[in-house]
Amino acid sequence: MNADDLRRLVEAGSEVRFLAGKVLIDRGQPGTGLFVVVEGTLLVEAPERTREFGPGTVVGERALLSVEGVRTARVRAQTNVVLVAVERAEIDRLCAEDAEFAERLSRSS
Repeated sequence: MNADDLRRLVEAGSEVRFLAGKVLIDRGQPGTGLFVVVEGTLLVEAPERTREFGPGTVVGERALLSVEGVRTARVRAQTNVVLVAVERAEIDRLCAEDAEFAERLSRSS
């Protein structure tokens, strides 16, 4: 994703804060939105590997772009985090406005 894409996501969402250890996404649950990391670190535990994500990264997009629409990983706050939460309806709107947005979003993970 480019800087303009991240700006659009941040403008479409709302800031949320979570304490270290909080589970934000659980595998197998329906995808209702995504998160943009502003401050702190998230731990993404997917079947293929576990990864850390920090500021400027996006998590939770796979479920929004897949046919099944379910979460494929568990995501928890590794540190206290500040995130921007963006709901599915806003992602759908952004994709409708820019046909290439969904492609760039899918490559962000």
